[in-house]
Amino acid sequence: MLGEYLDSSDADLPSVAVVAMLGEFGISESSARAALSRLTKRGLIAVRGSGRPPVYHLTPQAIARHRSRMDHFLSFGAHPPRWTGDWVTVSFSVPQSGHAPRHAVRKVLGSLGFARLYDSVWIRPGTDSGPVTQALHDVLDGVDGSRWSVMHARFDEEAGPHGPAAAYDLAGLASAYEGFIARYSDLRVAVRNGEIDATRALVARTSVMDSWRKFPDIDPNLPEHLLPAPWPCQPARGLMLEIHSALGSLAEARLIEVVTPYWPDAASWITHFQASESGVSVPAARAGRRKLSLTGTPAGQPERVS
Repeated sequence: MLGEYLDSSDADLPSVAVVAMLGEFGISESSARAALSRLTKRGLIAVRGSGRPPVYHLTPQAIARHRSRMDHFLSFGAHPPRWTGDWVTVSFSVPQSGHAPRHAVRKVLGSLGFARLYDSVWIRPGTDSGPVTQALHDVLDGVDGSRWSVMHARFDEEAGPHGPAAAYDLAGLASAYEGFIARYSDLRVAVRNGEIDATRALVARTSVMDSWRKFPDIDPNLPEHLLPAPWPCQPARGLMLEIHSALGSLAEARLIEVVTPYWPDAASWITHFQASESGVSVPAARAGRRKLSLTGTPAGQPERVS
């Protein structure tokens, strides 16, 4: 929520406003305050001053992270990947007694987008091997008897059952995309018909984004010739962008309405991200923004992306 609707570390954010914001999603006051505490410990928000109730602000590090993540979420799938046929390949060997380091290696490889081709051979598309090389140093340098190599590879038979795509559960990923489409297709119809008011827009838009944001992290973004046809990423992305764009201003208006009693300056700071035609997200401009009534009328017309 904070990443989607705030884009300045200068904004003073009263804790009671956050409690009201999360109340729209059925989150209790105690849970909301616990979330604030966790974000403070992680350095994503910080307390400003010593007043009571406390006032928070997003840290510059959080702003940078939010922008990067929003760009990642909203631009994913906008264009086919530039494909060179290159793969980063990791092979490792850990002694039989090394259950913990073996688990740690697999965990870090998964977090870096690698998939297991064979028992101890992991791959990911591309050429950037720096992060995985450093990660393997961090995990295995102190483990006696362990060995590992990072290589750059090309496959003689890239497509087919013996190629690199066999490392991925593409059937499961396709099913997840199709489930996303099935879940939100009725919402898209309601958006097109102007049936979504601001109260519903805030929750619905956030739900769509929360459901979509897992895909850029689990989809390896393979080239078309390695994917089963038809591949449902583009239809799912199109559905997400249509809802996300069309409901942006209504969701923003609802959020301002909810928090203004606790944060009088809310309208000066709350914004929303939207996708550009190039797939990169930008904060919607505050200046000249037209006032919206909290009805479903504007939602029937998707916002122009710019």
